[in-house]
Parts: sequence; C-alpha cells; structure tokens
Amino acid sequence: MKIITVANQKGGVGKTTTAMCIAAILNAWGHNTLLIDTDGQCNSTDTYRAEVDGVATLYDLIISDDPCEIEEAIQHTEAGDIIAGDPQLEVADIKLRDEDAFFKLKDALEGLKGYEYVIIDTNPDVNVMLRNALTAADEVVIPVTADRYPIKGLSQLTTTISKVQNRLNPKLMIAGLLLVKFKARTKLGQDTKNALSGIAEQIGTRLFDTYIRESISCQEAQTLRVPLIKYAPKCTTELDYEEFVKELLGEEIENG
Repeated sequence: MKIITVANQKGGVGKTTTAMCIAAILNAWGHNTLLIDTDGQCNSTDTYRAEVDGVATLYDLIISDDPCEIEEAIQHTEAGDIIAGDPQLEVADIKLRDEDAFFKLKDALEGLKGYEYVIIDTNPDVNVMLRNALTAADEVVIPVTADRYPIKGLSQLTTTISKVQNRLNPKLMIAGLLLVKFKARTKLGQDTKNALSGIAEQIGTRLFDTYIRESISCQEAQTLRVPLIKYAPKCTTELDYEEFVKELLGEEIENG
C-alpha cells in the first residue's frame, strides 16, 4: 500500500482537487484507493457527499479520547471510499500534545487492509494535522500555481517536510511539484515554470512534466459535488490529471 499526501500550506492551490482526482482516477483504473480528508473545512468530504454528523470521522479515529477502529471510519460513497474530515479537527493542536501526537494517523493506517493507495488531502496550515499526514506518507505531492506568492510559500513547507524527514519519517520523499491552474501561453506562466524547475532541483525533487489546465467543467463538477472523472471525463483538466497520475506512478499502474 502506498500513501501519498497532497500538501501546500497556501490555500487555493488545488490541493483538494488534486487529491480527489488522483483517488478517483486510480479507482476508475481498478486500483482500490482510500481518500482521507484531514482538513476541518471538509471540502473533500463535501464533494464525496460523506457524512460528518452521527458517524465516525477522522476526529473519532485519531483525536477522540475513545478512538474507533479504522474500518468504522471508512465511508463507502458513490464517489469512492473516504475517511471524512470533521470541523472538530480544528482542536487537534490542543488535543494532540503527547509524544506520539504526530504518529496518530500513521498508527491508525497500520491496520488498514484492502487498499493499494491512500491519498491524503491536507489543510492549508502547518500544524499537527499536516505533520500527521506527512509522517504517515511515503510521498508528498506539492501543487503550486503560477504566481509569486505560492512560490514564496514553498520555503516554509519544505522546511516542515525536512523536519519530518529528519525526526519523524525518514522514508518520506517529495514526489515533485505539480503546476495547477496553468496557462501555458502567458509570459508569467512560462517564467514561473522555469523558476519552479530551479526550485525543485534545489530541494532535491522535480517539477512534473505534466501541468494541469483549468476548465469550466472542473468548477461545475465541484459545485455539483461530483468527481471530475464522472462529470466530464474528456475535459482538459481531467485528461491532464490522468497524464499526471501516469507520470507520478509510472510502472506501478496499468490503465484500461
């Protein structure tokens, strides 16, 4: 089982879309995949139409004083299997203070069976939930947009990743930087792409060859709470994400 975290401490850079598209594509290609929503805003949970009230969520799995078993927290929805986020995750930094605080999710996943991939959607803060997601992961994908501020914010995230690698999860790898919402024909887009190639090299990773273009269909799918692969399987954004999944996982996957 491979665990992939999608992370960037800046909001609005496509983390949730990226995480959901990876999970949906892998499921469609016959690779049983679980999505985990670690964000208290619960955007992945909402799109999957998963429940939050009256059911076990990620909060009940790793934060509650009486934690549930991981099987109890998995919801089987039409969009795919998910461990739902929960607004109560906002108290994680208060509740998780013991020496094992950053290992809660990793420990919970130790008993998970039946999945080839776990995709973790993260919150836009450098906090205990992000560190849990990185400590549990084999790889981290960093979505970035082609403008100045997301690039500036990479420094804080890569520092956090480095600390996790040194202290909590030595096997964690940065899979690469993924350009999203990309407009290839603009000068800013090309300049940013060139700059990101250099930044990726500096932090010991790569800028993926695949970049993700925007489309109206993607926005419509989010509004209607339908996975993009089901709503518009031939739109440019979906096709780009499929190419990205091939680049990310290479020979590990076979699509039909």
